[in-house]
Amino acid sequence: MRAHPVDRPADLDVVRESYDRVADNYAHMVETTGIGDIRLHAWHKASIDAFADSVRGSGPVLDVGCGPGTVTAYLAERGLDVSGVDLSPRMIENARRLHPQCRFSVASATDLDLAEASLGGVLGWWSLFNLPRDVLPQVLALFARALKPGGHFILATHVGDEDLVRTEAYGGVPVSWTTHKWQPEQLVELIERAGLDPVAELRLPPEEYSGPGLVVMARRPG
Repeated sequence: MRAHPVDRPADLDVVRESYDRVADNYAHMVETTGIGDIRLHAWHKASIDAFADSVRGSGPVLDVGCGPGTVTAYLAERGLDVSGVDLSPRMIENARRLHPQCRFSVASATDLDLAEASLGGVLGWWSLFNLPRDVLPQVLALFARALKPGGHFILATHVGDEDLVRTEAYGGVPVSWTTHKWQPEQLVELIERAGLDPVAELRLPPEEYSGPGLVVMARRPG
């Protein structure tokens, strides 16, 4: 049994099934339009590059909610010992197809068995916004414990006050998930409460396909 279990979201299975349904369309969108590909978004790429530089040589890196593996593969190209996990088995199938040189496995952020101080870095790159508001702090605490002293965590998510219920996505595919939006100050406070020291914050304006966003990088003290 894990020493620090995380509450299981009530909608976990429904969210997994939803992402399975959109996985092929999402992977095709990234391949053909560049949406979701950090190489084509200067500030996203700069954030991931800063993270990569910060964790280089510090140990394994885990990309939580990796989707079709775009960021995982980019970090591997940068020379990091990185692996990706995702809730959706179909997302992982796409990740393995697109990036066979990388390591991927199926797992929820709420069901990771991470040893204390075992990771040099953790990413939650546009992947934690479906976690209920009472579960996200537990997951952040799990990540904080899993980081080695001096290890880094990076998170990107949607900014706002509302819980947005999605019923279709990525080409009109029926889905059922909730996007929990946070104000930057709230999220930074949660990260601090988890035991991490924020080191950088980037606020992103709305884009054609998305509302305002936030990137936060934080470090485990020590």
